Amino acid sequence: MLVGMPATPRESVWSRPDRRSRGPVPQHTRAEIVAAATALADQGGLDAVSMRAVAAALDTAAGSLYRYLSSRDDLLDLMVDAALSELPAGAPAAGDWLDGLIGVARDQLALYRRHPWLSEAARRVSTFGPNTITYFERCLAIMAPLPQPASVKMEAVAVLTGVVTLFATPTPMNPPPDDPQAVQRQQAAAAQLFAMLDPVTHPHLTAAFTAAAPPPEAPDLLERTIRGVLRGLLT
Repeated sequence: MLVGMPATPRESVWSRPDRRSRGPVPQHTRAEIVAAATALADQGGLDAVSMRAVAAALDTAAGSLYRYLSSRDDLLDLMVDAALSELPAGAPAAGDWLDGLIGVARDQLALYRRHPWLSEAARRVSTFGPNTITYFERCLAIMAPLPQPASVKMEAVAVLTGVVTLFATPTPMNPPPDDPQAVQRQQAAAAQLFAMLDPVTHPHLTAAFTAAAPPPEAPDLLERTIRGVLRGLLT
């Protein structure tokens, strides 16, 4: 799920109780706090998630959140792990390992598009939570038939996430495939970017633009990319 290693180590939120043992009776649970923060991030990105904003969403004082969390970093750790709970956690389906990883990538891409802030938040995680650990375990289980060492397989997981992150990044040239209006905007953006294209001096680029579209049953770019990259890394 995450590219690279966790950020600078600090005391893990997972090693502490859900709230301090002293003080008033809790008004909220960690899950409620995370849900409020996630809703803010879905609407306005990570910049919209502050302790004050989350507290306002819960109709409480910002200071009260520190009964449950020591910092905003704790909150981001919890948000990332809660988001990963939306991924399938069961045993991988029988079949080819590469097909299994492509399925993981599609699930992850859908998750990143539901939560556009997730890839940025994941880079700030200091300690992996239980759902993140489950994600890694599922990926490694899919790759179990392969003879490569675990270190190479973990590199493959990082590469898989990197590819998914690129495809999840919203840009005019990378719209969601199920959004016809976005596809039209993509075509208009491409026409503007290449307005100076001259068929005489740029014959290869012109041919690329006028080539027939692949048949509907052809693998999409995400699948073709993952198959090419992971075959090179793991076989």
